Amino acid sequence: MIKQLCQRAIQAETEMHKLPTKTKNTILREIAKALIAEQDTIIEANKLDLIAGEEAGLDSALLDRLALNQERIEGMAESLEVIAGFPDPIGEITEGFTTESGLSIEKVRSPLGVVAIIYESRPNVTIDAAGLCLKSSNVTILRGSSAALNSNRILAELFNRVGEKHGMPKYTVQLLDDPSRDSLNQLVTQDKYIDVLIPRGGKQLKEAMLENATIPMILTGDGTCHIYLDQTSEDEKTIPILLNAKTQRPGTCNSVECILIHQDKNYFAPEIVTAMLKNDVKVNLTQNLYNVLPKDLQTKVYLSGEELFGKEFLSKEVLLHQVDSVETAIEFINLHGTNHSDCILTQSVNNAEKFLNQVDSAVVYLNASTRFSDGGEFGFGGEIGISTQKLHARGPMGIKQLTSEKFIVKGQGQIRS
Repeated sequence: MIKQLCQRAIQAETEMHKLPTKTKNTILREIAKALIAEQDTIIEANKLDLIAGEEAGLDSALLDRLALNQERIEGMAESLEVIAGFPDPIGEITEGFTTESGLSIEKVRSPLGVVAIIYESRPNVTIDAAGLCLKSSNVTILRGSSAALNSNRILAELFNRVGEKHGMPKYTVQLLDDPSRDSLNQLVTQDKYIDVLIPRGGKQLKEAMLENATIPMILTGDGTCHIYLDQTSEDEKTIPILLNAKTQRPGTCNSVECILIHQDKNYFAPEIVTAMLKNDVKVNLTQNLYNVLPKDLQTKVYLSGEELFGKEFLSKEVLLHQVDSVETAIEFINLHGTNHSDCILTQSVNNAEKFLNQVDSAVVYLNASTRFSDGGEFGFGGEIGISTQKLHARGPMGIKQLTSEKFIVKGQGQIRS
């Protein structure tokens, strides 16, 4: 089954090279219309996954990641419209020059080829990934989680049905809907057919891929994100930023997990704790910050040690830890973070420059919520994931990050001496 899936992808890849920009854009816009027209059917399928998730004991954050509603479906449709409006990256000349021997050399964008994407919970990734891969002329094999099986099936079926009606080659988008570990292990060793593997999920998924996959990978996903409050941070702006970063969608990889507080700012810890508790956030504090809390607040929080350094909660839970300088904050983040998204709240130009230049993360913020680390928010129309590695792509991955480059060399009979 897996081999057949891959062979079909190779067949589609040849056809995709012939697909003109106008056709790709028409397909994306028609699928966007179909999502709106068929949203009731999509929501009904999604309800089956939510019911099964509740019965399986999924927590509220994971159920939120799984849920589809009118607003989220409209967001998926809007994402496709935005992608359709982008210039086609394929064939874009990124560099051109002539050599001493008279050869004309151009570097142009080309598709990655066959892209396998493994993702957890969020069914909107089915549409985002398929749309981005289509616009960048890639063929994709999608493998979602068993928790979102009904949602993924109906979304993939819609994409293919509408896409093929308007000229998309058959097998351009294929869903591997066998949720077994055996099928996954087979998929990630198909390096003969698949050019790139993008695992989009938590630490456990990545570790499994690193252990088993033979296909080149772009790692995306887990985010132990930090926000550092230095001694000059503005109190009135701090709470709204922290609450947004923690509570807007706590199950996402760009939500804050650890708040670092300069020792001269620890007087502000009770206010942060109070605001978090009012928003039903479980608060863990290391000793120094725990000590500055009044007794009534100490009974409502949890004293923690180093065991929570680097932990990705993906829920309404957060760690507060005291540091003595911006240098210590930078060292802490580079040691315990996941190179995802980290922020400094400060009015100091010197501290800001140190933090922005020395924190080794894909996205680094000054005075803003980490929740903006998102392909849609960056204007990419969606994302395949947020790459936390350094080779090929880093940060939110849109259509340009789904391309490679090749050289086109034109001569007039030259031979090398």
